[in-house]
Amino acid sequence: MAATTVHERPGTTAAGRLGALARAELTLLVRNRTSLFVTLLMPLLMVGSIGTSVDRIGAEKSGLTLLEAVMTGGVGMVLVIVVYLNLVPAYVARREELVLKRLRTGEATDPEILVGTALPSVALTLAQCLIMVGAAVAFLDVRAPRRPELLVAGVLVGIVLLAALAAVTAGLTRTVESAQLTTMPLFLVSAFGSGLFVPLEVFPERVQDVCALLPVTGVVQLVRAGWLGGGDAGELVRAVVTALAWTAVSVFAVRRWFRWEPRH
Repeated sequence: MAATTVHERPGTTAAGRLGALARAELTLLVRNRTSLFVTLLMPLLMVGSIGTSVDRIGAEKSGLTLLEAVMTGGVGMVLVIVVYLNLVPAYVARREELVLKRLRTGEATDPEILVGTALPSVALTLAQCLIMVGAAVAFLDVRAPRRPELLVAGVLVGIVLLAALAAVTAGLTRTVESAQLTTMPLFLVSAFGSGLFVPLEVFPERVQDVCALLPVTGVVQLVRAGWLGGGDAGELVRAVVTALAWTAVSVFAVRRWFRWEPRH
């Protein structure tokens, strides 16, 4: 008896699943005017606010020029706004609409679902950071990055950290509307305590020591050291350890407590 050949449907690849999730999320992002505003225009408005705050306190107190303080703080602000503030309502909306629950019944793994949802925000973050650095060097007479490897490391670690923190915050958020409230604590703490609006050097030493332990501070320090140089080995090691420690804690919290079904 001749053997019967069975043609099995090939399974999808991880890259294919991530690409499909990213395309779907990008479509939803483009259709949502509020999210589009937060992603594209709010960082520019915040950069202007950084300039005002730094000008009031005097950039010379931090050893930076006004433009240097604004642009390095602006990179951190892009990370916080485009990744964190944009992803929290996205995760909550997909959960409440049962999208996440349905996705889990398919081939996509839990990490793939979360990463695929985040990919459009990640791509926009990288694009805005690249444009900001290029424009500052080309048109604003800001120094070219002294240690680009540190700058890139700071941006990449910041993306992973803030995406994980967004998933953690989404687990504590009941509705898309309440995301405006649940995201405010981290946003304000990062803006004023991690060197985004005000360089930490203007604070008393004890305050600096406390602020150095905040989630986003290590990322901002890596970005600033990578772009402008400076910073001794001890400070850089502390920045890396702080950023990675918060990232590890956040990833663990996501794996342990992220909610995949609507909160009732």
